[in-house]
Amino acid sequence: MKMLVDAQLPARLANHLRRRGIEVLHTSELPLGNRTTDEELKYLSLTQAYVIVTKDGDFVDNLLLHHNLSNNELIELFTNYELEILDSLSKAHFVELTRLGVVVRW
Repeated sequence: MKMLVDAQLPARLANHLRRRGIEVLHTSELPLGNRTTDEELKYLSLTQAYVIVTKDGDFVDNLLLHHNLSNNELIELFTNYELEILDSLSKAHFVELTRLGVVVRW
C-alpha cells in the first residue's frame, strides 16, 4: 500500500509512516510541492494507486482525517490502529479516523 500525505498534514506524519515500513510521499516532495492541486492529487492517487491521507473534506472517496486532530494525536492514532487501518483500506473505499478510533465505510 502506498500513501500520499496532503499538504495540511505534517511531513512528520509521512516520516513516521516510512519508519513503519509504509511507502509514502508528502505533497512537499512532489514537483509542485504543497501547491499541487487536489485534481492532480486525485489523478496521482488513481493512476499510481496512492491512498490520500488528508484533512480536506473534498477527498470523500479517500482516507479522511478530521476533527482538528493535533499532529501528535494523528500519529498516535496511526500507531494504535495501524493494522486495522491497513486491513480496512485493503477492503473498504473509505476509512475515517476520529478521536474515538477507526470508522470503516463500505
